[in-house]
Amino acid sequence: MHFISPELENYIEQHSEKEPALLAALNKETYQKILLPRMLSGHFQGRVLSMLSKLICPVNILEIGTYTGYSALCLCEGIQESGHLHTIDIKEELVDFQRKHFDKSPWGKQIVQHLGEAVEIIPTLTLKFDLVFIDADKENYLNYFELILPKMNKGGIILSDNVLWSGKVLEPLQPNDLSTKIIMEYNELLKNDLRVETVLLPIRDGLTVSRVL
Repeated sequence: MHFISPELENYIEQHSEKEPALLAALNKETYQKILLPRMLSGHFQGRVLSMLSKLICPVNILEIGTYTGYSALCLCEGIQESGHLHTIDIKEELVDFQRKHFDKSPWGKQIVQHLGEAVEIIPTLTLKFDLVFIDADKENYLNYFELILPKMNKGGIILSDNVLWSGKVLEPLQPNDLSTKIIMEYNELLKNDLRVETVLLPIRDGLTVSRVL
């Protein structure tokens, strides 16, 4: 589902910060070589992630769902020099692709890649995080939230992607559609959970910003 017209999307991109050359090259190579390139955050959402990170100035960032590394690099634009971004993905075939582009950036040594199931890796991380970006399998969003919350600094920000789920959140729920069911439950949790305050932004497929209280 397109929430706004392609013409308006183009206007928005043209009147937002320009996509950095490194990210433009990563964007292009992802579309040329990698399956499901639509999963890429892309120019506009990438600039939103960058701006939020610069406003937060995080020391430590956690990303769940690396894909080809585009969003990780956007989030690193606001990271402090002493900080690290930990990013988790299950796709072994993408690790070298990610690292190639990470090492072309100023933040290569600050980016730590984790390969495996996030529900198993998150409990092993001993850091406190200022910023988290959730963009992985939707069936685990509720699990990710509960695993992440104890590891957040007070005032930390949790960003959750795809929370409008192509508009399926407005449609009658199909009995076998677990992803939509979990996204709908997750949105209700973020709205009502007294541990966070939340605003849902209609950016691309929906981006929730939750501040830990």
